[in-house]
Amino acid sequence: MNTQFPWLTVITLLPLVASLLVPVIPDKQGKALRWYALSIGLIDLVLIVFAFWQNYDLHSSGFQLVESYPWIPQIGLHWELAVDGISMPLVVLAGLVTTLSVMAAWQVSHKPRLFYFLMLVMYAAQIGVFCAQDILLFFLMWELELVPVYILISVWGGSRRLYAATKFILYTAIGSIFILVAALAMAFYGGNVTFNMAELGMKHYSLGFELFLYAALLIAYGVKLPIFPLHTWLPDAHGEASAPVSMILAGVLLKMGGYALIRMNVEMLPNAHYYFAPVLAILGVVNIVYGALVSFAQRNLKRRMAYSSISHMGFVLLGIASYTELGMSGAVLQMLSHGLIAAALFFLSGVTYERTHTLMMDKMGGLAKSMPTVFALFTIGSMASLALPGMSGFVGELAIFLGFATSDSYTSIFKFVVVLLSAVGLIITPIYLLSMLREIFYGGPGEVATERLLFDAKPREVFVTACLLIPVIGIGLYPKLVTQVYDVKTVEVAVRARTAASAIAHQPIQVFSQAASPRLAPASPELLGIVK
Repeated sequence: MNTQFPWLTVITLLPLVASLLVPVIPDKQGKALRWYALSIGLIDLVLIVFAFWQNYDLHSSGFQLVESYPWIPQIGLHWELAVDGISMPLVVLAGLVTTLSVMAAWQVSHKPRLFYFLMLVMYAAQIGVFCAQDILLFFLMWELELVPVYILISVWGGSRRLYAATKFILYTAIGSIFILVAALAMAFYGGNVTFNMAELGMKHYSLGFELFLYAALLIAYGVKLPIFPLHTWLPDAHGEASAPVSMILAGVLLKMGGYALIRMNVEMLPNAHYYFAPVLAILGVVNIVYGALVSFAQRNLKRRMAYSSISHMGFVLLGIASYTELGMSGAVLQMLSHGLIAAALFFLSGVTYERTHTLMMDKMGGLAKSMPTVFALFTIGSMASLALPGMSGFVGELAIFLGFATSDSYTSIFKFVVVLLSAVGLIITPIYLLSMLREIFYGGPGEVATERLLFDAKPREVFVTACLLIPVIGIGLYPKLVTQVYDVKTVEVAVRARTAASAIAHQPIQVFSQAASPRLAPASPELLGIVK
């Protein structure tokens, strides 16, 4: 029985219901449509902030604002929504970035009715992913988000937009198959059939079955995060997408992969996490170093930013694999921090493109003289991205490093190698970011600066960027602004993971259930040499 006001339902459905009115709004040039979409985004963002400010208890690790309504009872599907310390800040991030991306799309004149319709649908889908507590509802929201992104890239993207959009939908749709298979397998496992995620997490799966589930979900969420080698769709999508769409891709959609890894792989499958945690750590290192190196080689501005995102998401994997409260806290903070920073940098990349009509950095040069405000904002965003002390990126990455280095779950040699290689990525990051600033804004006038009359940032553009960068500085100076929201929850997740790891640290791997096969396969000596 739901006695409280259905805040989460209203927050989730408002943009979706509002999108259905877009086709009937009388507007040919898109002016009324853009104000309508922005108003809906702002109203929903205000509702998000108000609902959490009034009803969210920072000292509770459990789910809050819980809502449950029968939806399609014939198949056991319920409209179940709730938030906790991990999902709540991501809901706020999604609301902020998506609303600002609507404001960033103020100049859209090509098919504005379809554009703003898709933006509002995607708004609702993102909120639904972070709030869903029914695994089928989670899957539906996950799928609902894919279609708008595909159309937004294929219609409003660059010259290779159809290739990029097709690659995006193929990768993510194939990944979604693994989610559906794992969800149905979990739901029908054992005697009781349920799609409630909390009940699924309480089921006692055989270890072999749990390893299968973990691997399937890791592939699905590894595409979205993205994890090497499932990452190749991201540079193409970012390179061809318009700036507002890139803001959402980098600011929110990548975080859906990290959120789902924590929510399902770590929380619901803690026994399998023991065996996969070293794999996550290794993949995290690969992401960090590979992403940084390839980013340094890019000549296209947005592709450089895209590979930078791949590198930064590697730190999230390290934090998830750390088994410590500090590392898990750093992973969540890194997601929030990167969401703000990447959205700002991709927006500024779009601002630069509007003036120069190119993304090739070797055609730019000396833009600081004609665009000093854009130069200043780009510099602040780049400093935040390279983890300058005093900004949120520094706090998140430092927490992850300390959390992993102090973990008792790995041998000293393994921790030393992981931290050392990750530090290489930290060294490369300022090199490719500072060289980017030098090539675009310093030196003599480049080709576009001599051929075009350039102008500085408009008040709207300054406002959008400031709304993203001010929280970055605020969190960097006083991290407790956000860490107090999720600290209780990350402690619970880390403790549960460590407890499961301790219980099976010296147990053999049971590849199949006892009923299926009485034989036990011994644990890999190589794995036990890494994980104590």
